This record gives sequence, C-alpha cells and structure tokens, in this order.
Amino acid sequence: MKAKFVFVIVFCMLLQQVGTTGAVWVSKRGLFTLSYESALQPIEINRIHQWVLHIEGESGEPVTGANIEVIGGMPAHDHGLPTRPRVIEELEDGNYRLDGMRFHMAGDWELTISIAADGKTDTVIVALHL
Repeated sequence: MKAKFVFVIVFCMLLQQVGTTGAVWVSKRGLFTLSYESALQPIEINRIHQWVLHIEGESGEPVTGANIEVIGGMPAHDHGLPTRPRVIEELEDGNYRLDGMRFHMAGDWELTISIAADGKTDTVIVALHL
C-alpha cells in the first residue's frame, strides 16, 4: 500500500514537471491552486498563444478579482520569456485569460505566477518541459 502511494505522488509530480494541461499546482504557501488550459494542444515553439488560468482558494472555491502577474524563463539558460504574458480578462468561476504566451526554444521552462486576492498573496511555480 505504501509503495502504491509513493508511486502516485511521484507520478503526479512528473505530470506537473512536464506541464501537462489539466495538472494542478499548489502555491508556495498553500493559499491557491492553479491549473491552465493552453489554446495550443500541444504547446508549440515560437507560436504566440493564450492560456486560461483557473485559480481556486484553500477550500476549493473559485478565486475572483485576483491580480495576476506572470514571469518566466529557462533557469538553465539564464534568460526570460521572449514575451510579457499578461491577464487581459477575468472570465467567470475563477478563470482568467492570459495572452502573450510564447516559448522560443525547446527545453525546461519555469513560470512564476503571482496571485493576489482577498488580501492574500502567494506564488505558483509551473515547470514545463517543451
């Protein structure tokens, strides 16, 4: 039983690391959970596209009225994203449209998504392998 539990945990961590659409990331302090849906399936190199971010609070409720900032880059190459993605619209039920996503090369990417809502601030790190 313990081995199965460990396997499930490791498998979930691997899903998060490859950036699978539909995976869920928990913020550093555990205040928010984040998932995304990319307009490109799969994500392609050198194509500007948009994501829909879904954010929930600690008890699973959709987070509305959030301020969201996204920065990112390739830590191994010591450079950032070639674009400045930004949330341009709050949709409904904790969903936000993020425009300007673009990855200009294959490899390991890391996005830092800062979320401020209801007087709480936390950060989600999304690791992607493209």
